[in-house]
Formats: sequence, C-alpha cells, structure tokens
Amino acid sequence: MNMRSMRSMFIYLLIAVGIMAIFLTVFKEPFGGSSEIPISRIMSLAAENKLESIEINGDSLTAVGSDGTQYTSRKESGSSIVEQLEVAGISSGPGGVDVSVRGTGGIGSFFGILINFLPIIFFGAVLLFMMKQAQGGASQTFNFGKSKARVFDSDNPTVSFADVAGVDEAKEELQEVVEFLKSPERFLALGAKIPRGVLLMGPPGVGKTLLARAVAGEAEVPFFSISGSEFVEMFVGVGASRVRDLFEQAKKHSPCIVFVDEIDAVGRHRGAGLGGGHDEREQTLNQILVEMDGFDTGSNVIVLASTNRPDILDPALLRPGRFDRRVTLDSPDVKGREEILNVHSKGKPISEDTDMEAIAKQTAGFSGADLMNLLNESAILAARRDKKTITYDEMAESIDRVIAGPERKNKVVSDREKRMVAFHEAGHALVAHLLPNADPPYKVTIVPRGQTGGHTRFIPEEETQLVTQNQLEARLASAMGGRVAEELVFFEVTTGAGNDLEQATSIARTMVTRLGMSKKLGPRTFGKREELVFLGREISEQKDYSDTVAQTIDEEVHGLIQHAYEIARNLIDANLGKLTALASHLIEHETIEGDELKDLLDKAPAVA
Repeated sequence: MNMRSMRSMFIYLLIAVGIMAIFLTVFKEPFGGSSEIPISRIMSLAAENKLESIEINGDSLTAVGSDGTQYTSRKESGSSIVEQLEVAGISSGPGGVDVSVRGTGGIGSFFGILINFLPIIFFGAVLLFMMKQAQGGASQTFNFGKSKARVFDSDNPTVSFADVAGVDEAKEELQEVVEFLKSPERFLALGAKIPRGVLLMGPPGVGKTLLARAVAGEAEVPFFSISGSEFVEMFVGVGASRVRDLFEQAKKHSPCIVFVDEIDAVGRHRGAGLGGGHDEREQTLNQILVEMDGFDTGSNVIVLASTNRPDILDPALLRPGRFDRRVTLDSPDVKGREEILNVHSKGKPISEDTDMEAIAKQTAGFSGADLMNLLNESAILAARRDKKTITYDEMAESIDRVIAGPERKNKVVSDREKRMVAFHEAGHALVAHLLPNADPPYKVTIVPRGQTGGHTRFIPEEETQLVTQNQLEARLASAMGGRVAEELVFFEVTTGAGNDLEQATSIARTMVTRLGMSKKLGPRTFGKREELVFLGREISEQKDYSDTVAQTIDEEVHGLIQHAYEIARNLIDANLGKLTALASHLIEHETIEGDELKDLLDKAPAVA
C-alpha cells in the first residue's frame, strides 16, 4: 500500500473517531439511567440510618447501604451533598454517613479536556481534508498538459531482435539505430548523422510495435511509448503542451527512444485530411514538427513512429530531417512465416513430427499476429482434447479456425444440402486441379465454419509478387467451378456461389480497369481511386472516362467471366467421374487434403 492511500485511510479514520466523540459528548447520559434512584431517596435512606457511606465523583453519587446494597444517583451541578445532609439534620463523618470525594487523575483530566475539544478537532480535520482535495484538483489541472508517455525500464528489456522474425530487411535498417545509440562516436567520426525519425509502415499485425520494442531492448536505453491519440484533447493547446513535455523528458533521459504509435491520428495532412481541418490536431502536429527539427545533434534522441496510413501523413512530417527514413513491413513470405512459427512455438510442447515448413506453406498471406494466434489456438485445442503436446492435427484445425472461424458442430445439415455442398466444393477443386496455371487445391472440406458451408483451400506452388494474366483467368475459372457443378449435377443453382461470383467479378473488373488486360480497351487504367494503402479498402473513385467506355468496360468484364464459365463447364463436363468420386469422398469423410486429394483426382476415371 502506498503512502497516499495510507494518508487517506488515516484521514477517514480520524473523521470516524471525531463522529464517535461527538456522539459520546452529546449523549453522555448513560443508557441505563432508569436504574438510578433520586437524590431525595438517598437523603431518606441517610435519615433512616440505612447508609454507611456516600462517594462523590463529580455530580455522580455512589451510596453503600448498611446491608451492602449499592445505590447510584446524581446531584445538582455545583451543589454540596454535605450541606444538603446538614440541612436535613443528618450528621456526616464519624457516627453518621461517611462522605468521601474521589478526585480525577491527570490522565483522566487530559482525556476529559480532549473529549471536550474533539468537535473542534473533528471540524479542523474535515477542513484540512477539503483543502488537500482542492490542492490535488489544482495539481491535476496543472498536470493536464503533461505528457502521458509510459517509460519502459531499460535495465530489464523483455523483447529483442531474436523475438522478431520474418522481417530481416527491417531489422537490418533498424540495427543502425541500435548501433548509433550504443556507440555514436563511430558514426560521428565519419561525419554521419543518424536519421532523427524512423517511420514504420505496414498493414496491421506485421509487427511494427513489436519491432520498435525490440529496438529499445537491444539498445538498452529508456523507451518512451505514447499513442498518437493521447496528444489530442478537446481543449486547444493541450496536445502541443504534451508534445513539449514529452520531448523535454526525452532530452533529460538522452540517449533514448520516443515511440509514437498510430501517428496518423495526429499527423494527418493539414487542412486536407479526411474529415476536414482540426485546429487542435494541427497545433499538435506543428509542435511535433518544431520539436523534431529542433533536436540537438548531441541529444541522441530518436523518434520511432508506426502507421498503416502513410498516404494521409503531412508532407512536412516526412521530409528529410524529421521522418527521413521509412521502413516498410509486409506480410512475411514462406521462409519468414516458418521463422515466426519457430519463434512463437518456444515454450510450447510441439510434437516432433510437426513440420513447420508445411504449416508455413499453408498460411500464405498470414501476418505475424495471425501466426501467433494460430499457435495459441493450437495450444487451446490440444488442452481441450487433454493432450500433452501440440500435434499437426491441432495446427491444421487452427488454420481453418483463423481463416473461416470455428466449426459449427451443432448445425443441422440435410442430406440433400450436404450433397450439394460436396459437389460445389468438388467443382472448385477439380477445375483448379485440371488447369495448369491455377493454384493447386490443397484441402477441401464440407464442414460448416463461420458463414460458410464448406471451403476449398489452395496453395500456390511458389509465392511471387507478379501474377500473370493466365493465372488470373485460371482463378476466374476455378471460382466458377462450384456453380457449374451445381448446374450439371442438380440442374439448378443455389446461393452458395454468391461469394464466388463476387470475387470473380472483382478480379475481372481489376483486370480490365487497373491492369490493362483488355484487348479492346488496351493497356491503360480507368478511374482515379482513393484507397487505404495498407488496409486494402477503397474510399472513392473518380470517373475519368465516357459512358461509351463504361459500357465497353462492362462488356469486357462480362466477357472474361463468361469465358471462365465456359472453361469450367467444359472441364467438369468432361470429368464428371472425377467430380463424383471427390464429392462421394467428401460426403463420407467430410474432409480431404494434401497428397490424398491429389491422388484421388489423378486416379479417378474421367467418365462416371
């Protein structure tokens, strides 16, 4: 318990004691007052020679009878019991009633005085408490403009570069920052200047914040962490004050690192950001610009910031001298995913026969956060199944959970619906298996997950940044395979192909309007788009073509989809035996994957 809490408890205890003292002072009369006898009764007993002694204690009387009975009574304040006895003709002293007076000791007198002064003490304590509270409120008011940055202990780093995998290029860039903080003389001797600001850019989950913490752990210097949104308040000027206070603290702890997470919350383009201008945010941004460009060369303060919206940052923030180094982090490749899986599997009992390379190949497009979540889900599944180690089965199950959601075991599926889903998914897998430019299918399942009744997962033979037109057309054909299978087998279509058609239309329109893959329209783009670079969301599109061209675009998109539909129909019509064999296996076993799926499609007869 800290001193502040103890002081508050003491004040409350003092108030409680004061209340009790006031209560005792006001109600000094004993609750058992009805047991006392009147003073007249005492006088009558004395007159009848039935009392041996009377003891006086203030205004209280204690009388002892001849038979040993004890009586209590009270006299008037200021009156003398001896005088009253003499007036009544009763002798006191030898031969009469023995009268004695008991005096109070020093301690008793002290407590008596203290009790009399307790109300004053109580009200003084209440007044002192109110003054303390007022001072606390005033201090909080003065601290309103102070920085809310959290300082991490440099003596006990929890994250290092060994805990970050899959971003080797980014680590190499930031290694220079670490070397500068450890030994700046080596750079200054050559006239080199370390970048004053390093901007980490990338989609969510790739490890921007983790990498910044690793830099602090490696450099073994104070690490100030604050969110961009913590600068902005409803009161104008508070954000700029917090920026000044943050950099003053940083200079006092130099060398150190200042990390601003999600800097786009305060660093948007002035006067032209989404949602219009904002005076408080712009003042805060101006103060950041001044502080970053006003660093002393010997201060050794480096600013790290992260964002997934670099497109909306103010150009003045990105110019050399401020955030003059930009490190882009992207989703890891297959090698990086394997390294990330190995890092996050430390401390987990992974079965020896689990192939991390195979898991990495199945998780194309996963970020570092997705892979960490995958291993955590695997551990939870293993614990749920009362296993001592995490096996490949739990990890494969976790991949499906991350992609499509948990399995819906309680969903009631009729035999007809199960059969239709089986042929639908078999259609996707068969077309992709037969087309040479398509990504080969790896797993087909009809187990309901999330909003899907089943799904087919593809794994590319090699991960590349470039995608050819033939590969895109093969994706279109495989997307149409489910609908074609429904038509050929059941002679009707279902709503199960809705998402497939949406994806096919999006691919076809992108091919025509953005990739120049239309023979009629030629190699050009159509429409100026505003989109979130790392978030993959399109905000708006400005039309820069005529209505005639728009009609041609629609015709070209329709032509691509129709061509893909015809390819899928011809392939499935010529291989109905393979389609039926795969669908029958799915109806019986619900899931098929890997080499078993490939062998079934290769060995099954084409004609039923």
